[in-house]
Amino acid sequence: MRKAGFDDVAEVARLFRVVRTTCLPYLPDLHTPEEDLWFFRERVFRDCAVWVSEANGIDGFCAFRAGWVDHLYVHPDRHAQGLGSALLGQAMTAHRQLKLWVFQKNLRAIRFYEAHGFRLVRKTDGEDNEEHEPDALYEWRRGRSPAAGVS
Repeated sequence: MRKAGFDDVAEVARLFRVVRTTCLPYLPDLHTPEEDLWFFRERVFRDCAVWVSEANGIDGFCAFRAGWVDHLYVHPDRHAQGLGSALLGQAMTAHRQLKLWVFQKNLRAIRFYEAHGFRLVRKTDGEDNEEHEPDALYEWRRGRSPAAGVS
């Protein structure tokens, strides 16, 4: 694992598209690969710390900023190998509290986040996200008992 640099933007944007297409087929394809590249170059890599894991190329990444995990994607061929946990661990080490959004249909991700101590804050009908897909806000706080709910 390492902190990503601007020279990694294109590979991270490609991985983002592969994972969304493969693992989240219910989401509409709203953007072109070129728009994805612009978004990662002009927004994600400027606003977030981006960490990557790599074996033969980048196979996972986590983009986070103060209080938020904005993106955590692992190539489908590398699921359940500890990459997501290691990447999320970077954000959890850097911050005392984190929030993130996850689509309600993404049950695998929900189980993953809950196993790492994230707790449901609220669910939405998807009206406010561009995919218009029901999502859920989760929160993690360092030092909170795993059994404790969100206050």
